[in-house]
Amino acid sequence: MKSDGAWDVVVVGGGVSGCMAAVAAARLGARTLLIERYGFLGGALANAGVGPMMTFHAGTRQVVTGLPQELVDLMCAHGGCLGHIEDTTGYASSVTPFDPEVLKLSLDEMAQRSGVQVLLHARLVDVRRAGQALQAVRAQTKGGLLELAGRVFVDATGDADLSVAAGADVRQGRDEDGLCQPMTANFRLSGVDMDRLKAEIRRRPENFNIQDLSSIDRAPRLSMAGFYSEFNEAKAAGEISTRREDVLLFETVRPGEVIVNTTRVVRLNPVDPWDLSLAEREGRRQVHELLSFFRKRCAGFAQAQLVSTGVQIGVRESRRVMGDHVLTQEDLLSSRPFEDAVALGGYPIDIHNPTGAHTSTMHLRPGQFYYIPLRALIAAGLDNLLVSGRCISATHEASAAIRVTPIAMAVGQAAGTAAALSCLQDLPVRALPVARVQQTLERMGASIH
Repeated sequence: MKSDGAWDVVVVGGGVSGCMAAVAAARLGARTLLIERYGFLGGALANAGVGPMMTFHAGTRQVVTGLPQELVDLMCAHGGCLGHIEDTTGYASSVTPFDPEVLKLSLDEMAQRSGVQVLLHARLVDVRRAGQALQAVRAQTKGGLLELAGRVFVDATGDADLSVAAGADVRQGRDEDGLCQPMTANFRLSGVDMDRLKAEIRRRPENFNIQDLSSIDRAPRLSMAGFYSEFNEAKAAGEISTRREDVLLFETVRPGEVIVNTTRVVRLNPVDPWDLSLAEREGRRQVHELLSFFRKRCAGFAQAQLVSTGVQIGVRESRRVMGDHVLTQEDLLSSRPFEDAVALGGYPIDIHNPTGAHTSTMHLRPGQFYYIPLRALIAAGLDNLLVSGRCISATHEASAAIRVTPIAMAVGQAAGTAAALSCLQDLPVRALPVARVQQTLERMGASIH
């Protein structure tokens, strides 16, 4: 096994949360390494077909700013993003459609300009630990097994892989049975007649979840939930077996192309290799089943063509790392103020049924947002491990809100900032003056209060 270099901050996982962590750390002067198992950055937005980003806002106020907004601006400059637009379903305060290929390019550029060392095609194998501190991660690469040493580590794997390898306390799924929210194979369709689809929504508004019909004329792209009657008729006829109650889709940056978020794979463990293998096959089966349904029964889809499925199935929930604070549903719904708040969010608690159809939603008041404390990013029992993205310390219910892309990026910027300051000031993460972390985040444009 080769030992390659030593870094201040080592971020494992090159999804958008990990990228924000790495860029934040590098810009503060920390020698930063970002490790990613695929050949590109972007995580679920690039490998699982997840889109659009939702939501940067709480009502009309933008609560996710800083590096995440810089990424949006860069994608817009490359012609691969529409910025923040109205969510025509009325579910979220905004949506942000983007081109995943431009996302990959933009993340490459942000990392390079910031001085992040990026190691692609590197899969975490295990760690070297001394007492309560991690000393190095071991990753399998084309060049063999590498040992990569660091001073502070950030787990941005989504599934808490680094934390598990380090021996951290992790939980999974809901408390009563450990079941996670369903996995979903998102897919893209082109050739959708949007004029025909919008005409059908106007003709039968009761068949769709559009809160304000005028929004489909205002917004540059359509977000839509519905086709209730067609969906239920097809299920009754045995044409589709997806355990969901409706169709959910989002028009992309390309007019007439949509991302369909409707497959639902339940009762399988996303971190069990056999279950995950079965989930991938089941997701693909549902995709082609739904494609036939769209063409046969849905207005505007007669000429629809399947563009792509994801490199992997989308995972809403798996492991969560227990930290110095466990974020709860009550924390979010009450907008509990934390003295160590380092990120904000405005997405509702959105629990897709782990066993079948229906989604449980707890909406915030108009304009309400919540706070995420630094303590929820610090892995309990370990001295130099921070957690970023959907696997931060939270209950099953709270995780259902903070798991979405903009919030994951805000948390990533906070984790990277704390990691860098820990190294540069030669202080344990828990000994960092919270005010220094918050002031540094605000100087980088982040919103924390």
